[in-house]
Amino acid sequence: MSFHTLYSYRRCPYAMRARMALKYAGIALEIREIELKNKPAHMIKVSPKATVPVLVLSDGTVLEQSLEIMFWALQQQDKDDWLIADSELTQQLIAENDIIFKQALDKYKYAIRFPEQSAEVYRKQGEVFLQRLEILLIQSQYLLSSQISLADIAIFPFIRQFSGVDTIWFEAAPYPKLKIWLKTLIESELFTNIMQKQPAYIA
Repeated sequence: MSFHTLYSYRRCPYAMRARMALKYAGIALEIREIELKNKPAHMIKVSPKATVPVLVLSDGTVLEQSLEIMFWALQQQDKDDWLIADSELTQQLIAENDIIFKQALDKYKYAIRFPEQSAEVYRKQGEVFLQRLEILLIQSQYLLSSQISLADIAIFPFIRQFSGVDTIWFEAAPYPKLKIWLKTLIESELFTNIMQKQPAYIA
């Protein structure tokens, strides 16, 4: 049997969301955990951008964007209807996460590299998105409804990363619904499964 191959890095939020979608959809995979300083030649050959995740399908097709991988996986199987939620709002939230929030997250996490402003300023920029999510979660258990959707899985790894920059601050921050949502996803069987450590792939 020919398996699909996923090049991944355990702690990368883009790779996390791709792995979650693939696991949820029951896709048979060979997961190749890369070393950032020693990336496999085959990965670079099929995807010159040389960033994870990269999914090489058994027919040779290459998917090299995390959202592309997620949509492909859900098209194979979506047993709990992750795609049934409001598609326009889903796209808006993911775009805001991936562009605006991600920029604030990177500057907050690596504030020493961006001395133009303090970490607190970058954190406040990121909080604009946290506040939006908190409002959505006041209305329902998950971002768009009472059940998990694509939006939750696509955004969750980045909120998790933001919360880990200063855990003491986050624990005291006024986002009770967001914290419950985050804890629920972190403790989920799906996330626990995809975060199991893999040996580094050696080509």
